[in-house]
Amino acid sequence: MIGAVEYRSMRRNDPDDPRPRPLSARSVVLSLLLGTHPPELPARELGRLVEGFGIGGSTLRAALSRMVAAGDLRRTDAGYRLSDRLLERQRRQDESLEPRTRAWDGDWELVVVTASGRSPAERADLRTRLAALRLAELREGVWLRPANLARPLPAALDEVAERGTARPGRPAAELAARLWPLDTWSGTARALLGHVGRATGPAERLAAFAAVVRHLLADPVLPPDLRPDGWPGDALRSAYAGYRGELTGGARSRAGGA
Repeated sequence: MIGAVEYRSMRRNDPDDPRPRPLSARSVVLSLLLGTHPPELPARELGRLVEGFGIGGSTLRAALSRMVAAGDLRRTDAGYRLSDRLLERQRRQDESLEPRTRAWDGDWELVVVTASGRSPAERADLRTRLAALRLAELREGVWLRPANLARPLPAALDEVAERGTARPGRPAAELAARLWPLDTWSGTARALLGHVGRATGPAERLAAFAAVVRHLLADPVLPPDLRPDGWPGDALRSAYAGYRGELTGGARSRAGGA
């Protein structure tokens, strides 16, 4: 039930120190709602939940007011709901935790950007969208990944790019290692597993698992044959699944005791 909590970037020279930042009321509220399906909670239940993270009623009310004004939340008859703008973030988070894959036959998805005359902001937005689809840039304007994800590419890409499939001549494992920093991702994942194992207290655990969710968003979800030995992606997802069950159970317990 997490995904919006702030955290410090992992330092490459010290992978054992993820150093989550202290939680803000906004971070806790968004984290709870991003993990709730549908993403809506009654105001009273939301207040009860955030108490476990050391957030008082007046702090929560101020945060909710700001979040509605900023377009993060919508006020409903029952309580508060994620805005439409954040539903896409929830979808991406869900897919990162339970990616849908298919058997890989050796084909690679290929996207070649053909649009010209775009502003820097438009180019940056397109790069963000392509990276969110777990594509990686081989060279400027050429993006690819193994075709093992059970999802279609958005039709909107046709406005700015040509897309298809290819079989590069370079060995697949060598190409994957060039496209993604696999050793770095793996090292950080192991550091996070150690950190969540040591974390104590609701706030520290929520912050630690928020970093886990953020890191899983960057998992390229490669076919097993292309992953380095001992790839920790499944272990990281399993750890989060256990925490999500723990957090959901706590929420139900609090609601049941109302």
